[in-house]
Amino acid sequence: MSTYVLVHGSWHGGWCWEKIVPSLAGAGHVVRAPDLPGHGDDKTPIAAINSEGYVVRVSEILESLAEPAILVGHSMGGMVISQVAERQPDKVRALAYVAGFLLSDGQSVLDAAQTDTESLLMPSLEWAADGLSAAVPPASARIAFYGHCEEADVAAATARLCAEPAVPVMTPIHVTDARFGRAHRVYVECSEDRAVSPSLQRAMYAATSCARVVSLATDHSPFYSKPDELAAILLSLSQ
Repeated sequence: MSTYVLVHGSWHGGWCWEKIVPSLAGAGHVVRAPDLPGHGDDKTPIAAINSEGYVVRVSEILESLAEPAILVGHSMGGMVISQVAERQPDKVRALAYVAGFLLSDGQSVLDAAQTDTESLLMPSLEWAADGLSAAVPPASARIAFYGHCEEADVAAATARLCAEPAVPVMTPIHVTDARFGRAHRVYVECSEDRAVSPSLQRAMYAATSCARVVSLATDHSPFYSKPDELAAILLSLSQ
């Protein structure tokens, strides 16, 4: 039996793993899919949110576990799991990045995203007047996130998207070879992604090597568009 901690990406919440959790739990594994501060059912005010809060939320889960966990980070969640591995390397069995931001030391999510000229997401963002958050219009979310998903899943997901706090994605991460570098890393590439382009994904896993790269011919949300295939990849990490 293994323990999985599934970390969602920007605008989403732990709810996005709803088709993955039953597959992992049904195979006998323990699964945690928390809401990061300000996401899902968590009501932390946007002005109070920073990347440290994200790391603390996941680190507290690891501290409660009796064994090292497999951390899975989707999109922005990749930034979070990297920082958790830097902080608690002995609590991490493996890191899996699902179209995730696999960043280098000193880089932020926004740094990487701004280089992504193929993404359809960045130009569509609607920034709050105070600059502290950004929203994705439903029509843009449908195209950027859910291009291969069933209509019922698209409708349910877009209705649950929240405003994304700006501070965490603007904050550079700090990782070292001595700590983060010890982690077994796997990258799940989404080859038809229109939010984090395949080109950016390849650049990230080329810059920070992974033990294994698996490609899914799908959009940015394989937890809806390819749940069985994604679950099988994640289950293989427990072997």
